[in-house]
Amino acid sequence: MRSMLFVPGDSEKKLEKGFGAEADVVIVDLEDSVAPHNKEAARAIAAAFIAARRQETGPAVYIRVNDLSTGLTDDDLAALVPARPDGIMLPKSNSGQDVQRLAAKLRVAEAEAGISDGTTRIVPIISETAAGVLAGASYAGASGRLAGLTWGAEDLSAAIGARAARDEHGRYTDVFRLARAMTILASGAAEVAAIDTVFPNFRDMAAFEAECREAERDGFTGKMAIHPAQVPVINAAFTPSREAVEHSAAVVAAFEAAGNPGVVGIDGKMYDRPHLRLAERLLARARAAGVFA
Repeated sequence: MRSMLFVPGDSEKKLEKGFGAEADVVIVDLEDSVAPHNKEAARAIAAAFIAARRQETGPAVYIRVNDLSTGLTDDDLAALVPARPDGIMLPKSNSGQDVQRLAAKLRVAEAEAGISDGTTRIVPIISETAAGVLAGASYAGASGRLAGLTWGAEDLSAAIGARAARDEHGRYTDVFRLARAMTILASGAAEVAAIDTVFPNFRDMAAFEAECREAERDGFTGKMAIHPAQVPVINAAFTPSREAVEHSAAVVAAFEAAGNPGVVGIDGKMYDRPHLRLAERLLARARAAGVFA
Protein backbone atom coordinates (compact mmCIF):
# COMPACT_ATOMS: atom_id res chain seq x y z
CA MET A 1 0.00 0.00 0.00
CA ARG A 2 2.14 2.85 -1.27
CA SER A 3 -0.65 5.22 -2.29
CA MET A 4 -4.15 5.41 -0.77
CA LEU A 5 -6.42 7.89 -2.58
CA PHE A 6 -9.52 9.31 -0.90
CA VAL A 7 -12.58 9.57 -3.14
CA PRO A 8 -16.03 10.83 -2.00
CA GLY A 9 -18.52 8.00 -1.99
CA ASP A 10 -21.42 10.12 -3.19
CA SER A 11 -20.01 11.05 -6.62
CA GLU A 12 -19.91 8.54 -9.46
CA LYS A 13 -17.81 10.99 -11.48
CA LYS A 14 -15.16 11.29 -8.75
CA LEU A 15 -15.25 7.53 -8.14
CA GLU A 16 -14.63 6.93 -11.84
CA LYS A 17 -11.69 9.34 -11.81
CA GLY A 18 -10.30 7.92 -8.58
CA PHE A 19 -10.37 4.33 -9.79
CA GLY A 20 -8.37 5.39 -12.85
CA ALA A 21 -5.66 7.22 -10.91
CA GLU A 22 -3.35 4.19 -10.53
CA ALA A 23 -3.38 4.34 -6.75
CA ASP A 24 -2.60 1.11 -4.93
CA VAL A 25 -5.72 1.63 -2.84
CA VAL A 26 -8.84 3.71 -3.43
CA ILE A 27 -10.47 4.80 -0.18
CA VAL A 28 -14.16 5.31 -0.84
CA ASP A 29 -15.10 7.90 1.77
CA LEU A 30 -18.40 7.86 3.63
CA GLU A 31 -17.16 10.14 6.41
CA ASP A 32 -15.78 13.69 6.15
CA SER A 33 -16.32 14.27 2.42
CA VAL A 34 -20.01 13.30 2.58
CA ALA A 35 -22.54 15.71 4.09
CA PRO A 36 -24.74 14.31 6.89
CA HIS A 37 -27.90 14.50 4.77
CA ASN A 38 -26.23 12.55 1.95
CA LYS A 39 -24.89 9.54 3.88
CA GLU A 40 -27.59 7.14 2.74
CA ALA A 41 -27.25 8.13 -0.91
CA ALA A 42 -23.47 7.79 -0.65
CA ARG A 43 -23.79 4.23 0.63
CA ALA A 44 -26.01 3.27 -2.29
CA ILE A 45 -23.83 4.98 -4.92
CA ALA A 46 -20.60 3.57 -3.51
CA ALA A 47 -21.94 0.03 -3.09
CA ALA A 48 -23.23 -0.12 -6.65
CA PHE A 49 -20.03 1.32 -8.09
CA ILE A 50 -17.75 -1.03 -6.16
CA ALA A 51 -19.85 -4.11 -6.88
CA ALA A 52 -19.64 -3.33 -10.59
CA ARG A 53 -15.82 -3.00 -10.40
CA ARG A 54 -14.88 -5.96 -8.19
CA GLN A 55 -14.30 -8.29 -11.13
CA GLU A 56 -11.90 -5.86 -12.77
CA THR A 57 -8.20 -5.68 -12.09
CA GLY A 58 -7.11 -2.45 -10.49
CA PRO A 59 -6.64 -0.88 -7.08
CA ALA A 60 -7.62 -2.42 -3.79
CA VAL A 61 -10.76 -0.86 -2.34
CA TYR A 62 -11.14 0.35 1.23
CA ILE A 63 -14.16 2.08 2.72
CA ARG A 64 -13.72 4.87 5.25
CA VAL A 65 -16.77 4.38 7.42
CA ASN A 66 -18.15 6.82 9.94
CA ASP A 67 -16.53 6.40 13.33
CA LEU A 68 -17.92 4.14 16.03
CA SER A 69 -19.28 7.00 18.15
CA THR A 70 -21.62 8.26 15.41
CA GLY A 71 -24.03 5.33 15.36
CA LEU A 72 -23.61 5.17 11.57
CA THR A 73 -20.96 2.47 11.33
CA ASP A 74 -23.38 -0.47 11.28
CA ASP A 75 -25.36 1.04 8.41
CA ASP A 76 -22.13 1.68 6.50
CA LEU A 77 -21.03 -1.92 6.91
CA ALA A 78 -24.44 -3.35 6.06
CA ALA A 79 -24.48 -1.41 2.80
CA LEU A 80 -20.85 -1.83 1.73
CA VAL A 81 -19.56 -5.19 2.96
CA PRO A 82 -21.76 -7.08 0.43
CA ALA A 83 -19.83 -5.20 -2.30
CA ARG A 84 -16.72 -7.05 -1.04
CA PRO A 85 -14.27 -4.23 -0.31
CA ASP A 86 -10.75 -5.27 0.57
CA GLY A 87 -10.77 -3.32 3.79
CA ILE A 88 -12.25 -0.73 6.10
CA MET A 89 -10.57 2.48 7.24
CA LEU A 90 -11.70 3.32 10.76
CA PRO A 91 -11.52 7.02 11.65
CA LYS A 92 -11.10 8.36 15.19
CA SER A 93 -9.91 5.04 16.56
CA ASN A 94 -9.13 5.41 20.25
CA SER A 95 -7.29 2.11 20.78
CA GLY A 96 -6.90 -1.48 19.72
CA GLN A 97 -10.24 -2.15 21.40
CA ASP A 98 -11.96 -0.10 18.70
CA VAL A 99 -10.33 -2.33 16.08
CA GLN A 100 -11.65 -5.35 17.97
CA ARG A 101 -15.15 -3.85 18.03
CA LEU A 102 -15.01 -3.23 14.30
CA ALA A 103 -13.64 -6.74 13.70
CA ALA A 104 -16.62 -8.21 15.54
CA LYS A 105 -19.02 -6.16 13.43
CA LEU A 106 -17.23 -7.25 10.27
CA ARG A 107 -17.51 -10.89 11.25
CA VAL A 108 -21.28 -10.55 11.40
CA ALA A 109 -21.49 -8.51 8.19
CA GLU A 110 -19.29 -10.99 6.31
CA ALA A 111 -21.41 -13.91 7.49
CA GLU A 112 -24.61 -12.20 6.39
CA ALA A 113 -23.07 -11.45 2.98
CA GLY A 114 -21.68 -14.95 2.49
CA ILE A 115 -18.07 -13.76 2.68
CA SER A 116 -15.34 -15.81 4.35
CA ASP A 117 -14.58 -14.75 7.91
CA GLY A 118 -11.56 -12.44 8.12
CA THR A 119 -11.56 -11.40 4.48
CA THR A 120 -12.01 -7.68 5.15
CA ARG A 121 -8.91 -5.93 6.52
CA ILE A 122 -8.76 -2.88 8.81
CA VAL A 123 -6.62 0.28 8.76
CA PRO A 124 -7.45 2.60 11.68
CA ILE A 125 -6.61 6.29 11.88
CA ILE A 126 -5.03 6.34 15.32
CA SER A 127 -4.27 9.99 16.04
CA GLU A 128 -7.53 11.90 15.60
CA THR A 129 -8.18 11.99 19.35
CA ALA A 130 -5.80 12.59 22.24
CA ALA A 131 -6.64 9.15 23.63
CA GLY A 132 -5.81 7.60 20.27
CA VAL A 133 -2.32 9.11 20.19
CA LEU A 134 -1.59 7.84 23.68
CA ALA A 135 -2.84 4.32 22.92
CA GLY A 136 -0.54 3.48 20.04
CA ALA A 137 0.91 0.40 21.71
CA SER A 138 -2.55 -1.18 22.08
CA TYR A 139 -2.79 -2.10 18.39
CA ALA A 140 -0.18 -4.87 18.58
CA GLY A 141 -2.11 -8.13 18.56
CA ALA A 142 -5.49 -6.41 18.45
CA SER A 143 -6.77 -8.27 15.39
CA GLY A 144 -5.57 -10.49 12.57
CA ARG A 145 -7.45 -8.14 10.25
CA LEU A 146 -5.08 -5.26 10.98
CA ALA A 147 -3.30 -4.27 7.74
CA GLY A 148 -1.76 -0.94 8.69
CA LEU A 149 -1.98 2.17 10.81
CA THR A 150 -2.26 5.77 9.73
CA TRP A 151 -2.68 9.16 11.34
CA GLY A 152 -4.30 12.54 10.74
CA ALA A 153 -3.73 16.08 11.93
CA GLU A 154 -6.97 17.97 11.23
CA ASP A 155 -9.26 16.14 13.65
CA LEU A 156 -6.54 16.11 16.31
CA SER A 157 -6.29 19.90 15.99
CA ALA A 158 -9.98 20.20 16.78
CA ALA A 159 -9.77 17.66 19.60
CA ILE A 160 -6.99 19.46 21.48
CA GLY A 161 -7.76 23.06 20.46
CA ALA A 162 -4.62 23.64 18.41
CA ARG A 163 -4.99 26.62 16.05
CA ALA A 164 -2.57 25.09 13.54
CA ALA A 165 -0.76 21.81 13.00
CA ARG A 166 2.21 23.40 11.22
CA ASP A 167 4.46 26.33 11.98
CA GLU A 168 5.25 29.29 9.73
CA HIS A 169 7.80 27.18 7.85
CA GLY A 170 5.31 24.43 7.08
CA ARG A 171 6.75 21.99 9.61
CA TYR A 172 4.55 20.08 12.03
CA THR A 173 4.59 21.43 15.57
CA ASP A 174 5.68 19.20 18.45
CA VAL A 175 2.29 17.66 19.25
CA PHE A 176 1.75 16.58 15.67
CA ARG A 177 5.31 15.32 15.28
CA LEU A 178 4.59 13.17 18.32
CA ALA A 179 1.42 11.80 16.71
CA ARG A 180 3.37 11.05 13.54
CA ALA A 181 6.16 9.30 15.44
CA MET A 182 3.67 7.30 17.51
CA THR A 183 2.13 5.99 14.28
CA ILE A 184 5.48 4.72 13.01
CA LEU A 185 6.31 3.11 16.35
CA ALA A 186 2.85 1.59 16.77
CA SER A 187 3.02 0.17 13.24
CA GLY A 188 6.40 -1.36 13.98
CA ALA A 189 5.15 -2.88 17.22
CA ALA A 190 2.12 -4.35 15.42
CA GLU A 191 4.21 -5.39 12.41
CA VAL A 192 1.88 -3.73 9.91
CA ALA A 193 2.23 -1.00 7.28
CA ALA A 194 2.83 2.58 8.42
CA ILE A 195 0.84 4.98 6.22
CA ASP A 196 1.57 8.71 6.35
CA THR A 197 -1.23 11.26 6.44
CA VAL A 198 -2.48 13.51 3.66
CA PHE A 199 -0.83 16.69 2.41
CA PRO A 200 -3.73 19.15 1.99
CA ASN A 201 -2.12 21.67 -0.40
CA PHE A 202 -2.17 19.54 -3.53
CA ARG A 203 -0.96 22.48 -5.66
CA ASP A 204 2.39 22.73 -3.83
CA MET A 205 3.99 19.70 -5.44
CA ALA A 206 7.54 20.59 -4.40
CA ALA A 207 6.65 20.60 -0.71
CA PHE A 208 4.59 17.47 -1.21
CA GLU A 209 7.49 15.61 -2.83
CA ALA A 210 9.76 16.65 0.02
CA GLU A 211 7.26 15.40 2.60
CA CYS A 212 6.98 12.06 0.79
CA ARG A 213 10.76 11.63 0.80
CA GLU A 214 10.94 12.44 4.51
CA ALA A 215 8.13 10.01 5.30
CA GLU A 216 9.84 7.16 3.42
CA ARG A 217 13.14 7.99 5.11
CA ASP A 218 11.56 7.79 8.55
CA GLY A 219 9.88 4.43 8.07
CA PHE A 220 6.51 5.04 6.49
CA THR A 221 5.75 2.64 3.66
CA GLY A 222 3.00 4.66 2.00
CA LYS A 223 0.99 7.86 2.09
CA MET A 224 -2.62 8.92 1.69
CA ALA A 225 -3.66 11.29 -1.11
CA ILE A 226 -6.54 13.70 -1.58
CA HIS A 227 -6.02 14.35 -5.30
CA PRO A 228 -5.18 12.03 -8.21
CA ALA A 229 -2.19 14.22 -9.14
CA GLN A 230 -0.52 13.22 -5.88
CA VAL A 231 -0.63 9.49 -6.65
CA PRO A 232 2.36 9.21 -9.04
CA VAL A 233 4.51 11.26 -6.67
CA ILE A 234 3.66 8.94 -3.79
CA ASN A 235 4.25 5.80 -5.85
CA ALA A 236 7.64 7.06 -6.96
CA ALA A 237 8.73 8.06 -3.46
CA PHE A 238 7.72 4.79 -1.84
CA THR A 239 9.00 2.45 -4.56
CA PRO A 240 12.53 1.33 -3.69
CA SER A 241 15.10 2.42 -6.24
CA ARG A 242 17.03 -0.09 -8.36
CA GLU A 243 20.20 0.76 -6.45
CA ALA A 244 18.50 0.18 -3.09
CA VAL A 245 17.06 -3.13 -4.27
CA GLU A 246 20.43 -4.33 -5.59
CA HIS A 247 22.18 -3.34 -2.36
CA SER A 248 19.56 -5.03 -0.18
CA ALA A 249 19.67 -8.18 -2.29
CA ALA A 250 23.46 -8.23 -1.89
CA VAL A 251 23.14 -7.95 1.89
CA VAL A 252 20.66 -10.82 2.06
CA ALA A 253 22.79 -12.95 -0.28
CA ALA A 254 25.92 -12.32 1.79
CA PHE A 255 24.23 -13.49 5.00
CA GLU A 256 22.87 -16.60 3.25
CA ALA A 257 26.25 -17.45 1.72
CA ALA A 258 27.95 -17.15 5.11
CA GLY A 259 25.39 -19.40 6.85
CA ASN A 260 23.41 -16.56 8.44
CA PRO A 261 25.99 -15.40 11.01
CA GLY A 262 25.65 -12.37 13.25
CA VAL A 263 27.87 -10.17 11.09
CA VAL A 264 29.15 -10.22 7.51
CA GLY A 265 31.55 -8.03 5.58
CA ILE A 266 30.66 -6.52 2.21
CA ASP A 267 33.17 -4.35 0.34
CA GLY A 268 35.05 -3.56 3.53
CA LYS A 269 31.96 -2.63 5.55
CA MET A 270 30.43 -4.67 8.37
CA TYR A 271 26.72 -5.51 8.35
CA ASP A 272 24.92 -7.01 11.35
CA ARG A 273 21.44 -8.51 11.86
CA PRO A 274 19.57 -5.15 11.96
CA HIS A 275 21.03 -4.39 8.52
CA LEU A 276 19.72 -7.76 7.33
CA ARG A 277 16.26 -7.06 8.69
CA LEU A 278 16.22 -3.63 7.01
CA ALA A 279 17.28 -5.19 3.70
CA GLU A 280 14.57 -7.85 3.96
CA ARG A 281 11.94 -5.21 4.65
CA LEU A 282 13.01 -3.15 1.63
CA LEU A 283 12.92 -6.20 -0.63
CA ALA A 284 9.43 -7.05 0.61
CA ARG A 285 8.30 -3.54 -0.31
CA ALA A 286 9.95 -3.88 -3.72
CA ARG A 287 8.15 -7.16 -4.37
CA ALA A 288 4.82 -5.61 -3.40
CA ALA A 289 5.52 -2.77 -5.85
CA GLY A 290 6.43 -5.24 -8.58
CA VAL A 291 10.05 -4.13 -8.98
CA PHE A 292 11.74 -7.21 -7.50
CA ALA A 293 10.92 -10.83 -8.31
